[in-house]
Amino acid sequence: MRTLFDENYSLASTQQRKNKDIPEGGSKGTVLLNIDCQDKAFVAFEKYVDSILDLLLDGQTPGIKDKLVDLYGKQEILFFGPDEGTAGFMDWASHHARKRGAKFWKAFTTGKSQSMGGIPHDTYGMTTRSVHQYVLGILRKLGLDETQCTKLQTGGPDGDLGSNEIKISKDKTIAVVDGSGVLCDPQGIDRAELTRLALARQMISEFDVSKLGPQGFRVLVDDHDVTLPDGTVVGDGLTFRNLFHLNSRAHADIFVPCGGRPESVDINNVHKLLEDGEDNAPHFKYIVEGANLFFTQDARLFLEKRGVHLFKDASANKGGVTSSSLEVLAALALSDDEHQKLMCKQPDGTLPEFYQEYVKSVQTSIEENARLEFECIWAESERTGKPKSLLSDDLSFAIIRLRKELEETDVLWNNAPLRRHVLSLALPKLLLDKLDLNTILARVPENYLRAIFGAFLASRFVYKYGIEPSQFSFFDYMAPFFDQISNGASH
Repeated sequence: MRTLFDENYSLASTQQRKNKDIPEGGSKGTVLLNIDCQDKAFVAFEKYVDSILDLLLDGQTPGIKDKLVDLYGKQEILFFGPDEGTAGFMDWASHHARKRGAKFWKAFTTGKSQSMGGIPHDTYGMTTRSVHQYVLGILRKLGLDETQCTKLQTGGPDGDLGSNEIKISKDKTIAVVDGSGVLCDPQGIDRAELTRLALARQMISEFDVSKLGPQGFRVLVDDHDVTLPDGTVVGDGLTFRNLFHLNSRAHADIFVPCGGRPESVDINNVHKLLEDGEDNAPHFKYIVEGANLFFTQDARLFLEKRGVHLFKDASANKGGVTSSSLEVLAALALSDDEHQKLMCKQPDGTLPEFYQEYVKSVQTSIEENARLEFECIWAESERTGKPKSLLSDDLSFAIIRLRKELEETDVLWNNAPLRRHVLSLALPKLLLDKLDLNTILARVPENYLRAIFGAFLASRFVYKYGIEPSQFSFFDYMAPFFDQISNGASH
């Protein structure tokens, strides 16, 4: 309870920076249960949702309206996404929003079942597609072969990020840490067996240890007094698991945290990621944060100062929010009947062709956004020598600041040809082909469209011109847009 607000605030701040490419802002909410109500999670969630709906629906519930003060005087929309302990409640929340009369009920939650038009992040590896683009970007810049690089990951084959990282990567994974323990093989863990677990979403406790090399080992959290191949005795498996990322055996080219508690590495223990000896070489050359807040900012800067290429969570872990945003857009743009026909699993268990193609377009958008941000951060780091973890924040703030200015000014938005042209570029082509731009403009709330307009222009501008563009860069950036509309590119 004492640290909950700080953790929630930090997660919300990270979420806001992640959301730089999409119309939604970032936030986090926590439902804190009394100690004697730990079995009442769903009841508490029901009350939480109803409270939010009371606000969004402007007090339509009897006895509520007179207690509200509306500071905006306009329709507001808000979307819930699943997080720890709430993933199974998303279908109920959307159904409940419909029962309460919310026009945007289909978009009220993401992470819904496919029967309600949800796009499950784990099934399609949405978050991992962004994280892994940063791994590939580092390897591309440094001319490295992924198959020859060693890697350690926290978060096992049973999790969303962990399982998809295993399935999508081609490296030589030397260690995996998950809820059940530690699996390590300095020669590389058997890829086929690891993939089998990832496909089945099973923990490393199910790994066939006969497939480990002579120096390989598995230590589970319930184990005690285990002797490792080098003769070291592990007294307590739980402690060994919790601190393995700081262990001298945790030594690889790449470290991808896919799970773990916030601040697992901070300024007090980060020195344990350095080799003993005069050179104090870091245990990892390249770090891509998949798990939120795994490193503190001080720890990141400590490692970058020692030559580690490190990309932080707010940049790398944004694939999931992009997927959720495009799930929301489809729900807002499609009528109830269209949504049921095009985006929902049918009674016979089949997925509509439109849904399958839409998922592919979402994956493409995720990879493109990740690639653009990676290239910008890398170029700015080369130009300025500034740590990438600081540039990640600078870039996010630059986009968010410009986006806010674009949303608050009417100069560009009121230029109808420009507005239509930008939205025709920002909206998914598949959705435009199915509905046409006029239909989308009529159905999607204007404040959401303005946010799409601002996010697209701001992110693409900063990715192209960097964090500190010249005063005339925005004119250069906008010139092709005006040329295209003057030539009739958009009607």
